[in-house]
Amino acid sequence: MNKNGDIIIIEDDPDDRFMLEEVFTILDFPNPRKYFEDGAAALEYLENTTDLPFLILSDLNMPRLGGLELRKRLHTDARLSLRCIPYLFFSTSVDQNAVIDAYSMSAQGFFVKPVQFEDLKDTIKLIVNYWKKCAAPNNF
Repeated sequence: MNKNGDIIIIEDDPDDRFMLEEVFTILDFPNPRKYFEDGAAALEYLENTTDLPFLILSDLNMPRLGGLELRKRLHTDARLSLRCIPYLFFSTSVDQNAVIDAYSMSAQGFFVKPVQFEDLKDTIKLIVNYWKKCAAPNNF
């Protein structure tokens, strides 16, 4: 895990992308953000980049390639799996089966997007600070 790497945000809703960028700007985390509108675009990027992102925040339901299918592909691809990029779901829709499916594919978290801006800010701050302190196999 590259703690100074990009934060990959996979989100198809432009309003949610705008709010997330506002939060990251206010929190002043130094990690650049890369936004993708669906899992297919994010997968193409991850397969072709030599960059090592810090973490992935993924919506669940998206066009072309949803979050669960993307997680499955990343988890089962040996080369991408070895990069140890934390994969967190960040979705407005949540049900027990989706959470079970996410964790069965070794997702490192499942968060419900808060409606209130301050709650969103608190959640993003908590997520980033946690992963900044966490050790990963490729940190050594």
